[in-house]
Amino acid sequence: MGNKEVYKKLCSQRRGIPVFSQPWWLDAVCGKWDVVLSKKGDHIAGAWPYPIEKKIGVGMIRTPRLTPYLGPLVFFPHDLKESNIDSYEHDTVADLIKQLPSVPVWHLALQPGLKQAGIFKAQKLTSQVQQTFLLELTEDEETLLANMKDAVRRNIRIAESEVTVTNSPEHLKDLYKFQKNTLAKKGKSLSFSYRDMQRIMEAAQANNSTALWVAKTADKRIQAIVWSIWDDTTCYYFMGAQNPDTNSYRAMSLLLWHTMKLARQRGNLIYDLEGSMDEGVERFFRNFGGDRALYIVLLKNKSLLWKLKMAIFK
Repeated sequence: MGNKEVYKKLCSQRRGIPVFSQPWWLDAVCGKWDVVLSKKGDHIAGAWPYPIEKKIGVGMIRTPRLTPYLGPLVFFPHDLKESNIDSYEHDTVADLIKQLPSVPVWHLALQPGLKQAGIFKAQKLTSQVQQTFLLELTEDEETLLANMKDAVRRNIRIAESEVTVTNSPEHLKDLYKFQKNTLAKKGKSLSFSYRDMQRIMEAAQANNSTALWVAKTADKRIQAIVWSIWDDTTCYYFMGAQNPDTNSYRAMSLLLWHTMKLARQRGNLIYDLEGSMDEGVERFFRNFGGDRALYIVLLKNKSLLWKLKMAIFK
């Protein structure tokens, strides 16, 4: 049995593997992918799924389109002493990275919480830090609300009387249009297509891991949309947008609160707001009371051809 088949079996049997590392997700977002495994005796200590990608003849390891994080997974033995956790993680990640294909280009975002930066430096990779906001859902709803800024709580209360919220995946095309419009105002374009979104939606629906929450006024006018993705432990604010033709900031606050409550009821422990480095977006997410969490993005570009391409199309 090859690594990929072993990994698929592992994912079917083990809880806690992030949704973005699940085989069905990788099938939806990657043309091709594979995985390396680290073993200690009969125990699989870790796994690192990765996309197989080549552009203009240049091999690369990059975070797949519409995938926030993809990196090494470490499976700690239940009886591992706390004092040995860091060294176990270090040894496992070091073993995994040595097995990955040698390619000249990297641009890979790792999961929050992984801190083995020294290993990546030894592999001639540059580490860039980005941020997200994580809310612990173990608190009761009253406490979660109390941790939010007053303005957010007020917007939620007002929005509850202004809009109704439904799970309406048929409005995926509207989310795509709203996203496109938002970026166009900033002079940017989308890095993904509507078909990319459809593939993820179809795969996530088949695996009971998604909902598209839509806020509408009484006259059925869409105010905002939030797309949630989840796994065993975490619910992710995967994508969202306001209707550019409405003043719908209150509806967006309500949608986020709605998805947080459902995530908590579902048994998720963490809500990941997928914080942005954009100052305005970062400020909005910060108001929900989560803890700022950093994650590593691994970078490398040893290809003159890819450097030229990036210089032309930056």
